[in-house]
Amino acid sequence: MTNDSGVIYEVSLEIEQDVVGEFDAWLAGHIDDMLTIPGFISARTFTLENTDAGSARRVTHFHLESEADLERYLAGPAAAMRQAAIDRFGDKFTASRRILHAMPSGGIASAPVEQCLNCKTPLSGQYCANCGQRARSRLISLWELVSDAFGDLFELDSRLWRTLIPLFARPGLLTRDYLEGRRVRFMPPFRTYLVLSIVFFLVAFFDPKKDLQILFEPEETGSTAVTEPDSGKVGQEVLDELEKAGVEINEKQKEDLKAVDEGLSINIGDGTAESACQFDDFENTQMPLWLAKRLTKERLLRICEKVTANDGRDFVNQLIDNVPAALFFLLPLMALALKVLYPLSKRYYVEHLLFVVHFHAFFFLVLTLQILLSRAGALTTIPDGAVTTTIVAISFYIPVYLYKAMRRVYGQGHLLTLLKYLMLVVAYAIGFSLVLLTATLIAAFSI
Repeated sequence: MTNDSGVIYEVSLEIEQDVVGEFDAWLAGHIDDMLTIPGFISARTFTLENTDAGSARRVTHFHLESEADLERYLAGPAAAMRQAAIDRFGDKFTASRRILHAMPSGGIASAPVEQCLNCKTPLSGQYCANCGQRARSRLISLWELVSDAFGDLFELDSRLWRTLIPLFARPGLLTRDYLEGRRVRFMPPFRTYLVLSIVFFLVAFFDPKKDLQILFEPEETGSTAVTEPDSGKVGQEVLDELEKAGVEINEKQKEDLKAVDEGLSINIGDGTAESACQFDDFENTQMPLWLAKRLTKERLLRICEKVTANDGRDFVNQLIDNVPAALFFLLPLMALALKVLYPLSKRYYVEHLLFVVHFHAFFFLVLTLQILLSRAGALTTIPDGAVTTTIVAISFYIPVYLYKAMRRVYGQGHLLTLLKYLMLVVAYAIGFSLVLLTATLIAAFSI
């Protein structure tokens, strides 16, 4: 008869599919060995749905008589038991453990067990142990929707604020904590990066009066009448002044000066207009065939005319649209640079990428703060000198932050870190130039 009182020692396992059969057979023998340890009463194994990656999942509950028995096990044979599994299956499985307290028989445990609405796993607390969803009723109020959307903004102890404060004030702390497994308190790294980058571009480039003109009343213009000069008279006066100065004017230029409907237009020269886009001497015969097919003289001429049209505003707007994607592609390049700079760190590439993601998130946060400070200074009575000094101080904080983050995450000495810091700065300059050049080419070929 199973005794469910006392303490439950829960072991959750994820096993790769190629060793599931062998692992299940080993697990049965392992449980028998565990039950020979003093204090262990019984054990039950549950089979859960496979993970998204296809790994099999098993959960075993070991029932013990008391917490003292569990403490003796953890201090004694636990390490040998775990090592036996590692020696047998290596990295073919992962295990996590936690301690539960069983309900006494005949108590509230006999009441119907509430199930998770998402995955139907029996609930034993405020959150589902399987998928992490909060235990809530099926009825959703408007307030719940608003709380889900903005709760992290208004809760001072939310993961958003617990992430932003160390991200700004403690260089490298988020990266180190994440690599050491302390993750649940903070926002995921890529989500932090995306949120802060979106906020930055909204703050930097969103102009409500320009982008939402329909919501604003048109500005009143003055009613003072402006008397337009007689174009023909002005043109004749200009001709007289040019003749006095000894400048020869041909007939076509005289007609242009006297034209009333076309306005005043002066072109001193031979009377022929030349385009700023000249590709007469362009040759693509020395280029690779795939590039020569794309960079033809006619195509370059059309692109040049589009870029220079409208004073280049369309080109600049297209380039600004490409900047976020360009900065995103800068992330793997800088992670590769860190991988080269720290060949003996035994860190995976993705760990270096995590460092870069956190630093770029910090960079977007700093730029957003600088823009907000600048605009606040323009709208308030804060002295311009105080605003400028603060913005400059924050700018100097960026390189200091990078150096301190490298020291905290990689743990090397000051001299070696400084040397690698300088090489990383050079890599940043090269990488940023490459992605900016790519973004410029894409913008030129896209308009």
